[in-house]
Formats: sequence, C-alpha cells, structure tokens
Amino acid sequence: MTDRWLLPEGVDEALPEQAEKIEQLRRVLLNLHGRWGYDLVIPPLLEYLDSLLTGAGSDLELETFKVIDQLSGRLMGIRADFTSQVARIDARCIKEQGVQRLSYCGSVLRTIPAGLDGSRSPIQMGAELYGHGGVESDIEILSLMLETLEVAGIKSPVLDLGHVDIVRGVIEASSINEGDKETLADFYRSKALPELESFVSSLSISEQQKAWLIALPRLCGGEKVLAEAQAIFAGAGKKIEDALASLVAIKTQVQARFPNVGLHFDLSDLVSYSYHTGLVFAAYVPGFGNAIARGGRYNNIGEVFGRSRPATGFSTDLKTLVSLADIKVEKAKRVLVPVATDVSLWQAIQALRAQNYQVVEQLTELDSQVDYDYTLAQIQGEWQLVAATK
Repeated sequence: MTDRWLLPEGVDEALPEQAEKIEQLRRVLLNLHGRWGYDLVIPPLLEYLDSLLTGAGSDLELETFKVIDQLSGRLMGIRADFTSQVARIDARCIKEQGVQRLSYCGSVLRTIPAGLDGSRSPIQMGAELYGHGGVESDIEILSLMLETLEVAGIKSPVLDLGHVDIVRGVIEASSINEGDKETLADFYRSKALPELESFVSSLSISEQQKAWLIALPRLCGGEKVLAEAQAIFAGAGKKIEDALASLVAIKTQVQARFPNVGLHFDLSDLVSYSYHTGLVFAAYVPGFGNAIARGGRYNNIGEVFGRSRPATGFSTDLKTLVSLADIKVEKAKRVLVPVATDVSLWQAIQALRAQNYQVVEQLTELDSQVDYDYTLAQIQGEWQLVAATK
C-alpha cells in the first residue's frame, strides 16, 4: 500500500522540464517531416487484435498488451509499434495510387523492454513511404532519419547497414532444407561462430556452399566489407549481387550527404523483424547500448489488408533522443499578476499572454516566492510591467 505511487518497471513519465523538451522536439521534427512531404496520421492507441497483429504486426504478438473490449467482447491490443497501423491506413483509408508519404508520433506500450534497459512506454516517431520499391526511396528514408537525428542534436551517429536478401540469398544458394535454414538463421542472429562452423561442416553440401555460409557472419565492419562480399559471393546468385549493388549506392549517397555519419555493415543481420524484405538499418551513438533509430524495407506489407505495395520506413523514440541530446527550450518571460478582479486587469493579462508571456495570477503568498521576470502593477491608472526584484 505504501508503494502505490510507484510505476511499473520500464514505464516512465515526463515531468515538466523533460516534457517541455519532448514536446518542443516533437513539433520541430513533425514540421521537418512535413517539409519533406510526409503527411501526419494519428492511428488509435488500440485496435481489435486480429487487425493489429495482421501482417507486420504478427512479429509483435509477444510485445502487445491484450484487453477485452467491454462493448463487443472481442480481444483488443494496445499498439506496441505503428508500422502495421500505418500500413492499414495506406491500404484501406487513403488508397493513394502513387507514392504515399506518412509520418506519425505517439505513445506505444510494450509487454517487455526493447533491448537492454529499454523503455516499455516510448514515444515513437517515424515515417513510412509506400508505392516505390527502388533504392531511391531507401536513400530518402535513410536521409530523413539521419536529418531527424541531426535536428534532434545527434550529430555523429554510427549507421549500421545490412540487407535481408544477402542472408536469404546465401542460404538459398546453399540448397539446404527448411529445418537447417532455421538453425542457420539462429546462429546468425546470435553470432555463434564456433557452433555455426561445426553445424555447417556436418551439412551435405559443396565446399563452396559451406564457405559462403561460414564467411557471411564475418562480413562485418567498414565499407571494405562490401568489396570482400562481392568477391566471396561472385556466382552465388543475382539476388545477392543486386543487394550488394544497392548497399554500394546507398553508401555513396550517405557519405556525400552526411559526411559526419560513421558507416558499419553487418551482412548477416537478422535482428530486425521478420517482415523486412530488403535494406535494414539502425543508428547508434557511443555509450548507449540500444539503437536510437532503426528501420528498413518491408515490401507488400499491406497485402493482408487487400493492397500489396512496396514500403520502407524508420522509427525513433523521442524520450531517448531528449535524454541523449542537449535540447534547449526557450522559456517565456514569466509575469506574476494580481487575481483578475476587474475587466481592465483581465484585458491586460490576456494582452500579455497574446504576446507569449507566461502570466500567473497570484493565488497565495507562496506564489511570490517563485522566480518571475516581471510583475504587473497599476501605474497612473494603467497596468504596466515592472521588473521583478530578485
């Protein structure tokens, strides 16, 4: 009973100073996304579970809180991510024939934290691009994510890049059964190299195929990894060749547009959600263990909603960005005024508020002990600002 004021583990709240920073950053970043042509959408906090966990949302089943709708008796879910909701909006509500750009920002709730020391109640912001499947839209989304971080005060992140088609292409080229494919994927996710080598050596495949499978998780590092991969996987298939070519094109554009961003490549990356179909990426900063932003391509995500379209996007957490960056909030000048008991005083107060002053009526003596920039005094029949004595 004495601990009833405590919040659940991994659930936090923003007190006034942090809340001001979060709200200021939210407005700045939504305006940024708007200037890039991304229209804001606000999906509901909860939906029927069979819609929320359809398609991309199925990866979030364990992370989603479930509740019973008292009106219909149906099972509902509180969103743990926006991706499937925005895909539904594109497929069923907007139905734009050409390229559709959408952005969003709002709270999500998760049953388990995202990563080490992660929050279960982030304020997720992101952008999604539908209707284009080329590398150009991958570069656009990546550029928007990096500018989002830059505007938030994250100047030199490290960008980790991978491509699902490389992993899948190497596994497909090795002609192994479905069970062995799952085992390999688990080894790649965990980076269990000794176990991987032992398993691969037991497979009844060619030495060339074994070499591909063992080499893949070691292709991790700077941009030289791409040239190494092109040499190692020569002849392994067009899917791998095209994926590597797209990574080279993306690398070139990112280096030209954001020279302060570090680049790292992990060609066996399978950490992301299984609905990803191409490029996957995440941004990191030194000293912080979790990704501060992540995303990737997920073509045909809207198929389960009746509209199959290529798509790519990213998301980040405003609380994380505020904790890592030095967000400056411009404070309004504060004015302490008497309680408005007459019309002239009320009009003077409203005029100051219209000029962006923060005006507080003095309800108790304690109010006068707070720091204010001005008071309002009646001088020669007119209400005037007077500098407060410190």
